[in-house]
Parts: sequence; C-alpha cells; structure tokens
Amino acid sequence: MSSPVTTLRTSAIIRFATAFAMLGSVIWQISSRVANNVFRPWEYFSYFTIQTSLIAIVTLSVAGWFAWNGRTETRVLNIVRLCTVTFTVVVTLVYNLLLRGLPDAAADGDYVWPVLPNEILHVWAAIFMLIDWILSSRRINLRVRAIFWVLVFPLVWLVYSIIRGLIVDWWPYWFINPNEPAGIPGMLSYIVGIMLFLLTVAIGLVGLQRITVRAFRN
Repeated sequence: MSSPVTTLRTSAIIRFATAFAMLGSVIWQISSRVANNVFRPWEYFSYFTIQTSLIAIVTLSVAGWFAWNGRTETRVLNIVRLCTVTFTVVVTLVYNLLLRGLPDAAADGDYVWPVLPNEILHVWAAIFMLIDWILSSRRINLRVRAIFWVLVFPLVWLVYSIIRGLIVDWWPYWFINPNEPAGIPGMLSYIVGIMLFLLTVAIGLVGLQRITVRAFRN
C-alpha cells in the first residue's frame, strides 16, 4: 500500500496536470478562433463548460498546492472541489448525451472546433478529476447537506444566460432556449432535470468518499 505522502504527491500531480491540460485547451480554442476571425468573447465565455473549466483550473491548482505540501484541505476547499468535480462530470455527460455531433453556429461559417481541446474539456478532465477524487476522498469529511452547494453557481449561470438570451437572442445551449419548439415547459423540464442530475452526481461523490474512508480504515 502506498504511503500517505506518495498518495498526496500523486494527487498533486494529477491536479496540476489536469489544470494545465484544461488551461491549454481553453487557450488553444481561443487562439484557433482568433486566428480564424470567429472569436466572440461574450459568447465563448458564456458557455457553462468554459466557465466551470476556469473554476476547475483555479480549484485544481490550489488543491494541488495543498496536496504537494501535505497541507490539510479546508472545508471550503472540500466543498469547492465537490462542486467542480460535479460540474465537470455533468458537463461531460450532458455534452455527450445531448450536444455531441450538433452543427456548429451558423456565424462560424466553415470553421470547425479543434478536436483535442474539445475532448479534454468534455471527456478527459472528468475522468482524471474522478480519479483524483477517489484518491483523496478519504481525507474529506463532508456532510450530505453540502451537496446543495453544487446548485449555487449553475442557478446563477442560468439566470445570467436566460436574461442575456432574451436580450441578444443568443443561447449557449438549445435546451435553455424558450424559443425552441418545446417552449418554456420544455426549457423548464431540462433545467429541473439537470439540477436533479447535479444533486445526484454530488450525492454519488459524497457516497464514494464515505466508501473510500471505510475502505482505508479496514
């Protein structure tokens, strides 16, 4: 069995590497769009994937520093990590179930998003953040009610996205657009479903943490 120091260093390396890959992916996407004259900052930075990826980059960097230096994570950092892992997993599942393969925006013309950064943000980041969660969850002691923190940022993002969409008629994702054929009832159904999905994933992560704690005690 690996020593606590080795496990911490492994977690730190995973966190730093994942943060670097996500940051590189964002920079790659921005550079590609700028080079092809299709970079629209207010649209790009309005995507939930991009906003939560930026949050994850900061969180992973801070958590990586804690792990590398053997410091005990604060409760706030534990909760933020729970939120970022939840966001990344949900982004991955929603993208691959609802959004993968959809045509690009008409305003982009013939432009095609670079594949590798897209896959990192929508697939690989979630895998490595889950691995890190499993490795480090025995050092976390969150109560079940902490799961409700995962709703705060998505709800703020939804309010922003809907208000902005109604003003400029641009929507980052079709399922929050009330002008789609399903209308407002359809939009609300997707929103409620995704909120419940966020809570379900968060419950699963807290449950996984408790299982890991018990496993390392035995």
